[in-house]
Amino acid sequence: MPEQIARQLRRDILRGKLPPGTSIKERDNAAEMGVSRTPMREAIRILAQEGLVILRPARSPIVAQPSIKEISDQVEVLIALEKLSAELACKNATEAEIDALAATLDYMDKNFETADPLDMFETDMGFHASLARMSHNDVIAELHRTLLERLWRARYLAARRRRNRERVIVQHGSIVDALRNRDRAAALAAIEAHLGHLDRDIRNVLAQEAEAALATE
Repeated sequence: MPEQIARQLRRDILRGKLPPGTSIKERDNAAEMGVSRTPMREAIRILAQEGLVILRPARSPIVAQPSIKEISDQVEVLIALEKLSAELACKNATEAEIDALAATLDYMDKNFETADPLDMFETDMGFHASLARMSHNDVIAELHRTLLERLWRARYLAARRRRNRERVIVQHGSIVDALRNRDRAAALAAIEAHLGHLDRDIRNVLAQEAEAALATE
């Protein structure tokens, strides 16, 4: 149950129902979801480990609001990890793993227009998490998972603004093709084409969000 509650709270954060700086009142949220406070407390701890929530002594936790510098630093490392993952996956990934990644892409292709954008975003992030695991390097996979979780909200905001079916499907397809061909140079180029703009996009969307917040004050 804590995992289910954490997923709902995570989605509330992404959809803006719980914006950055918002206090998450354990009792009120538990009552709203119809659950006890114990699993709610565990769910909040899960989100705190992911960096989406900040725990505070003797006070309600709040939705995290990392600085643009913090996010930019994390993006820089994430892209480096994705490139390293792709290089290693060209060498280490099994055909079954590549088939599974291709199946994820096929699902995205067939459901892009009809699926909930948040569901599609989660599938997209699952694609990248799978790529990291396909490196067959546990350290890379764990570091990638941590950064993916911490960048969850910023990446969702950027993806929502730049939602484009052809861009998403074609760029992910280039990654899969490079893995199939075991072509490390093509894999690096595909990751760069897909994520090279990520820092700029996130900076833009966060700046727009900050401006909108100031306008409402």
